Amino acid sequence: MKPLKTGASPRTVVLTGSSLTIGELVAVSRQDLPVDIGPESMEAIGRSRHLVDLWGRSGKVIYGVTTGFGEMVQWLIPPDYEKELQENLIRSHAANVGDAFPREVVRAVLLLRLNCLSQGHSGVRVETVKTLLGMINEKVHPQIPELGSVGASGDLSPLAHAALVACGEWFAEYKGEVLPGSEALHRAGIRKLDLGYKEGLALINGTSVMSAVGALLIHDADTLIKTA
Repeated sequence: MKPLKTGASPRTVVLTGSSLTIGELVAVSRQDLPVDIGPESMEAIGRSRHLVDLWGRSGKVIYGVTTGFGEMVQWLIPPDYEKELQENLIRSHAANVGDAFPREVVRAVLLLRLNCLSQGHSGVRVETVKTLLGMINEKVHPQIPELGSVGASGDLSPLAHAALVACGEWFAEYKGEVLPGSEALHRAGIRKLDLGYKEGLALINGTSVMSAVGALLIHDADTLIKTA
């Protein structure tokens, strides 16, 4: 993420994976600016996904794609279980507790996860990115409990709650009402995800939550310094 910029906000924040500013993050989080992903990034996402599918179907040994996780790495996972492997990963990691993060933090979290995926390095499908885009633009906000992230391998636990909503599980706020994830997506006209190779891992392995909180704090501190 680039340093804070001042001045008028754009009408739409277009993600490329390398151009997002703190000012744009604040505009999306607090002013509900719409978000899109640039065409070059979409092409990069498609190219990397093609390789993941090719390698997964060929039986190539890839951690977390055709193998289990952690100490289960010695187990090879048949292609028929690709969806179950990824879904079980996010279900097992959705263990945060406490009050839900404020709406603005959740929007910043979704934006930063999208910004990371838009680099085209994570191997997710284009439709997966479009589901997350739909959630942020249609204002489907996952209920992410505040407490539980260790941060050692990223914000695995809180991001798992967000990923569950994308899959039609857990709970989300939509138009002021907390609903089951499936109902929130349905009302917003967003198709729930059926995860493929690597996608559960890609959705939760990152520092999007701590970065979201930090970026908003940096913006507010900068504003206070300038007005003091």
